[in-house]
Amino acid sequence: MANETVLTPEGYAKLKKEVEDLKGPVRGRIAEAIREAKSHGDLRENAAYHEAKLNQSRLESRIAELEKTLQLAKIMDPKDADHSGAYLGCKVKLLDLDFDDELTIELVSSYEADPAKDLISISSPMGAALVGAAPGQEVEVEAPGGTQRFRVLELL
Repeated sequence: MANETVLTPEGYAKLKKEVEDLKGPVRGRIAEAIREAKSHGDLRENAAYHEAKLNQSRLESRIAELEKTLQLAKIMDPKDADHSGAYLGCKVKLLDLDFDDELTIELVSSYEADPAKDLISISSPMGAALVGAAPGQEVEVEAPGGTQRFRVLELL
């Protein structure tokens, strides 16, 4: 299925919670902002009203996007993965061959990715290069600054 999104069980739960929060408290706050702005009179020149309606539109789009993602999601449990190479949900200890520096990243879905926390999407250039890579294997990653080279030290 072309639109399928692969998620870890944790990633699925996180998206499900986000949808619940958006449909509950967030939707309520926006509805209240619209009611408040309406009480100020003429809607044609009411910036607060137009802003609240725009926020409502963005919110409903995000809810629809997340619900579709959850509906089409394929949950990949790391326990079921082939552990001979890097896989969704595993941590990978790497050696940066250009800087002789060790780093540890976790391979996650695009919805869970956060490079600042070393959560790397399997659909990013680095994540895609690492999927299936075994300890001892060297991988090259095309990055905006040029090709980076890494050796897989360990799967954690």
